[in-house]
Amino acid sequence: MLSHIDENNQPRMVDVGEKSPTQRSARARAVVALPDAVWDALQDGDIQSKKGPVFQTAIVAGTMAAKKTSELIPFCHPIGLDHCHITIEPNDRQELVIECETRVTHKTGVEMEALTGATVAALTVYDMCKALSHDIAIKDVQLVEKRGGKSDYGV
Repeated sequence: MLSHIDENNQPRMVDVGEKSPTQRSARARAVVALPDAVWDALQDGDIQSKKGPVFQTAIVAGTMAAKKTSELIPFCHPIGLDHCHITIEPNDRQELVIECETRVTHKTGVEMEALTGATVAALTVYDMCKALSHDIAIKDVQLVEKRGGKSDYGV
């Protein structure tokens, strides 16, 4: 049964009032495939655009988005994140691998925050590089691992 549907088949926020706060963490990944024009602009670990340093801006945007996940996704509980860390690494397939790691001591998990952070960082790369090419592809957005709560995943 889906946790956000009640016994009358109506949407609802999950009640976490009786749960005890525990340490919870999550890591999500988004992959951004870059066409030649964008890949060729990659130098010294970042891309400099007219809007500024792409990777640094994407890290800030992803972190801001992770902190606002409950405003974007219905029924997500507001969480004051204890930790959010985003990395952007080019790989040998002309892609950027963006990872967002989140951590909190709370009654509910931070998977959606990690997924939102990685996704918005990828969207920011697209936005800042689209003047070079619209052939940028965001793909493979996924939860890589989560710890805490009822079960661990990907550990």
